[in-house]
Amino acid sequence: MFFLQMMKDGGPVMWVIFGCAVLALAVFLEKVFQFHRDEINVSELLHGLTNVLRRDGLVEALTLCDSTPGPAARLLSAAILAYQRGDADVRQAVDDAALDELPKLERRVNLLGTLGFVLPLIGFFGTVLGMLRVFEEVRVSEYFSAGDIAGAVTMALITTAAALAAAIPCYLGHNYLVARVNAITLDMEK
Repeated sequence: MFFLQMMKDGGPVMWVIFGCAVLALAVFLEKVFQFHRDEINVSELLHGLTNVLRRDGLVEALTLCDSTPGPAARLLSAAILAYQRGDADVRQAVDDAALDELPKLERRVNLLGTLGFVLPLIGFFGTVLGMLRVFEEVRVSEYFSAGDIAGAVTMALITTAAALAAAIPCYLGHNYLVARVNAITLDMEK
C-alpha cells in the first residue's frame, strides 16, 4: 500500500524510475549468476590439463576443457585445438578466442553505470515538474492552500529520493561487476 501511494504521489516520473530500477536489478542478477556459473579455479584446471597433456591425451584435455565452465577453459580449448591442427600461431588462436569471450563478460555491465548516472537526472526532472506544479497552483488559485503546495513539493522530493535510492545500488553493482570482469579477465590471461 505504501509503495502504491509513493508511486501516485511521485507522479509519472516515478514509473520511469521504477522501470529503470527493475531493469538494473535484472541486469545485475543476470551477470552475478553468469559469473557464478563461470567461476572456476584456473590453477587446478591448468594442473589437470598439464597432467593429461603429458600423457599425450589431447582428446581427454579437450573433454576436460569442454566440461569446465568459464571463458578461461574455452581459451585453453582454443589453444589445444590450434596445437592439434598444427597451427603455427597458437597465441593467435588464444587471442581470437579472447576476443569472442570478452564481449560476453562485459555485455550489459555498462548499462548499470549508465543507469546510475541517469537516474539522479530523472529524479531532478521529477523535482522540476513538482516545482512547476507548485508555481502553477500559486498562479491559478487566488486562495491556494498549504495542502495543494505540499502535494506538489511532495512529488518533487519523492522523485529525487527514489532516483537516488535506485542510483546508489546501480553504482555499487556496476563497480562490483567491473571488479568481477577484471578478475575473470586476469584468470583468462593466466
